Amino acid sequence: MHVFVTGGSGQTGPAVVAELVAAGHTVTALARSDAAAARLERLGATPHRGSLDDLDSLRSGAEAADAVLHMAYGGDFSDLDDMMRRDRTAIRALGRPLEGTGKPLVVTSGTLVMPAGREATEEDEPDAAGIAAFRIAGERACLDFAARGVRASVVRLAPTVHGPADHGFVPMLVATARATGVSAHVGDGANRWPAVHRSDAAVLFRLALEGAPAGSVLHGAAENGVTLRSIAETIARGLGLPTASLTPAEAATHFASPFMATAYAFDGPVSSTRTRELLGWSPTGPTLLEDLAHGDYLTAPAP
Repeated sequence: MHVFVTGGSGQTGPAVVAELVAAGHTVTALARSDAAAARLERLGATPHRGSLDDLDSLRSGAEAADAVLHMAYGGDFSDLDDMMRRDRTAIRALGRPLEGTGKPLVVTSGTLVMPAGREATEEDEPDAAGIAAFRIAGERACLDFAARGVRASVVRLAPTVHGPADHGFVPMLVATARATGVSAHVGDGANRWPAVHRSDAAVLFRLALEGAPAGSVLHGAAENGVTLRSIAETIARGLGLPTASLTPAEAATHFASPFMATAYAFDGPVSSTRTRELLGWSPTGPTLLEDLAHGDYLTAPAP
């Protein structure tokens, strides 16, 4: 397949591009800069200059491809409504050239859209009042194309897609521990986060492009729920620091922002059983705690 990819030069994107190329697919990937274009070329992809705001570029990339994978997401996090509109508009621009063709459109979301406090499945509805509700509009924009002759599916990634040179939630926890002298969790730290190694996430994206049925919602979670206390304790051991339990009020000032404090207190385990059964996905990468103990998290420079 010839796959058009957005977000191919980001954090998870390069692993996905490499996985697609290794499997024999041809990849054209959106590039906003010379640096992104060079990185994509090193991975074996053809750069396609443009951005999420350049709808003509998105349409032309989709029109020339056999499949579309949309991983890019960004903008001003102080204006979530604008980010939502930007993502939804980009997805519609990518999907319209595929209407009536049966070609795959795979769009990325996150498991943080799911309701808190219980193990959510792929069949459960996302939480419209949850901390990641701003991702729901993109999911719906993608799945709308399933009724228009597009093999549309959504991959919800775990909040921790871990691996070398990570610059997401966990490195922020490490940086905060270094800066404050304690590795903290909120309350008793029993709240759970799903996790997936970057290489396993890349395989899931490839499998979704190759065979996910129209209308599928997939959960990219190799581990259903890792407690934040165990994450904080592993960081503490690695850095030689004490752990600390924070109240929600204390967490709001301890972590980088009130949003991060809310996220670190979120209890969001998910099941990926249906995803595994549907696509034959079988994660093989290290666990999050193994990566924390033996990877570069505790030795890499702060993000």
